[in-house]
Amino acid sequence: MGDPWLTIIGLGEDGPEGLPSASRVALARAEVIFGGPRHLDLVAAGARGEAWPVPFDASRVLAHRGKRVVVLASGDPFWFGAGGSLMALVHPGEWVSHPAPSSFALAANRLGWRLEECLCLGLHAAPFTRLRPVLGRGVRVICTLRDGAAVGELAAWLRGNGHPNAKLTVLERLGGPLERVTLGVPDGLIKAPVSVAIEATDPGLPRASGLPDELFQHDGQITKRAVRALTLSALAPRAGEVLWDIGAGSGSVSIEWLLAGGAKVAALEADPVRADRARGNVAAFGLSHRHSLTEARAPEGLDGLPMPDAVFIGGGASEALLRAVWDRMPVGARLVMNAVTIETEALVLDWSARQGGSLLKIDLAEPVAIGRKRGWKAALPILQWSVTR
Repeated sequence: MGDPWLTIIGLGEDGPEGLPSASRVALARAEVIFGGPRHLDLVAAGARGEAWPVPFDASRVLAHRGKRVVVLASGDPFWFGAGGSLMALVHPGEWVSHPAPSSFALAANRLGWRLEECLCLGLHAAPFTRLRPVLGRGVRVICTLRDGAAVGELAAWLRGNGHPNAKLTVLERLGGPLERVTLGVPDGLIKAPVSVAIEATDPGLPRASGLPDELFQHDGQITKRAVRALTLSALAPRAGEVLWDIGAGSGSVSIEWLLAGGAKVAALEADPVRADRARGNVAAFGLSHRHSLTEARAPEGLDGLPMPDAVFIGGGASEALLRAVWDRMPVGARLVMNAVTIETEALVLDWSARQGGSLLKIDLAEPVAIGRKRGWKAALPILQWSVTR
């Protein structure tokens, strides 16, 4: 490391007394100390202290390059802390980090939970909907929250989103003289920094593809449950992969791609009402940070999208669209297309004859009332084409 000008120090609620000698030396030598107001008070930074701007702007640190600078973070600076934000601005050799036990580690040790068996989420700057894809019976989550008021907000969100029986433990100011651990939501003022441990006892979302249609807001323009399950099987999402969802509709395929492990989605939807509805569905599943939607038609809206690993075309298509998509897809990318109309089916048959791949005819029927009895009502048949570029 040579002689780095920047030292990142993880600080606990016990202040300087809990710091190792290397952190104390760096603090004593520092010309500038960055941190939140609470951090600066804990180390008595005085005139050397500089509070983080709101909104957060790590580039302020670079204005002091060449001085001896300390950045204070709660616990482990690289677990939902300032350390990761700074790495885009500095080079190896410029910095060193001295972590303290994270709030997650302290919470697990107070609760007697195996940390490797818990989910750890930073909800101090993220929506509670991030919990929706992960909560289910027997799941344990430790999450950091914005402030004491957020504890009651979280409890209300759990009650309204399928987890009214979740067991909560509120952990305040862990590791310091004002530490308090309460089963349930405590009365009165709750002091930050605060974490909440959640033990879920209600069932969560199914893990298989093909979620019930009623989980999505839609106007009828939705890839129905059974077809969606077959579509996701053909798309075969893998970790780290990007999907183009062309004609997103309700966003249901995008959402299931992300729930199944795909990394990101770049979606196109020309109808502004459907685009807003798709964004709302994505947000309701806590997936907005991994999903982007452009209000545009294809192929015009394809320019500027990240390279896909898979592409889904869910409705009508044209020769121009298919050609534009095919030419932009990298070798090895997968294309899945569901054709409903005779014209689109003819297009698919022509392209599959030239490019290969697999064809699947999907004929579904559901029972409907016929007088006092029931009969089958067939849905429009769908021709699904899947191919690798």
